[in-house]
Amino acid sequence: MSQKPTKEELKEKLTPIQYEVTQNNGTEQPFRNEYHDHEEDGIYVDIVSGKPLFSSTDKYDAGCGWPSFTKPIVEEEVLEKEDRSHFMVRTEVRSKEADSHLGHVFNDGPGPNGLRYCINSAALRFVPKKDLKEEGYNLYLKLFDE
Repeated sequence: MSQKPTKEELKEKLTPIQYEVTQNNGTEQPFRNEYHDHEEDGIYVDIVSGKPLFSSTDKYDAGCGWPSFTKPIVEEEVLEKEDRSHFMVRTEVRSKEADSHLGHVFNDGPGPNGLRYCINSAALRFVPKKDLKEEGYNLYLKLFDE
C-alpha cells in the first residue's frame, strides 16, 4: 500500500463495523466477533493495508471476548499510543502503515513479555496457512515449522 485509501474508498471496501473500528477507534462487541474463538493456523493482517500483524502461533484465549495475542509478528508494524478515552488510561494499538485502530495492549498476558494484545476482529483479515504462499505471505510460512 503506497497511499492510504480515501474515506470514500474505505467506506466502499470495508463493512460498517470494520470502518467504525479502524477509522473511528471503535470497539466491536466481545464474544460476537469473527476471530475471538478462531483456532486455525495462519496469520492476521491489517484489513486496510494487508500488512501482517499477528500469528495464530501467538494467539491464546484470554477470556475477554476478543482475539488476544502475546506479540505482533513484526513489532515495527504495530504502534502504541496513550489512550485517555472512556475515563481511563490505556495503551492503544494501531497499524503503522494504514494507521488503523486495532485494539489495546495490556500487561496481564502470558509469555515472556507478559503482554496481551487485545485486538478487534473487525481490524483483521485472516490468511490461512495453506493460502500464505498463494497470497504473497510465503515469508511467514516459517512461523509454522515444527
